[in-house]
Amino acid sequence: MRFAAIQEEKANHPVALLCRVLEVSRAGYYAWEGREASARQKANAALAERIRQVHQDSRRTYGSPRVRAELKAQGQPVGRHRVARLMREAGLRARRRRRFVHTTDSRHGLPVAPNVLARDFNPPKPDQAWVTDIT
Repeated sequence: MRFAAIQEEKANHPVALLCRVLEVSRAGYYAWEGREASARQKANAALAERIRQVHQDSRRTYGSPRVRAELKAQGQPVGRHRVARLMREAGLRARRRRRFVHTTDSRHGLPVAPNVLARDFNPPKPDQAWVTDIT
């Protein structure tokens, strides 16, 4: 973490000053800079790429639980917290569904269209229709 901060700021300040302020040795920083990525970092990078692909294939609707389930179905054993962490680091988030909005307001004070077809909007109930026919 400290070495990464030095890496970012070395264009603006001398490395020796940054190492002194962050209390790390210069030799340690240069050793870190020249070191290749660890096996875990390489595995995380490869897994992050697969996660990104699954996320894109789902039209960015899958969150970490569903991405993990998809990876598991593909034969890639992986933990849920690891998937969540890698998605968070990559900035991948599931798109939320839009809320259902009720747009009809039947209790308005506006004029209602005239009944030009003379339709009966209050027909008799089915159990009462035969009683009116007999009497």
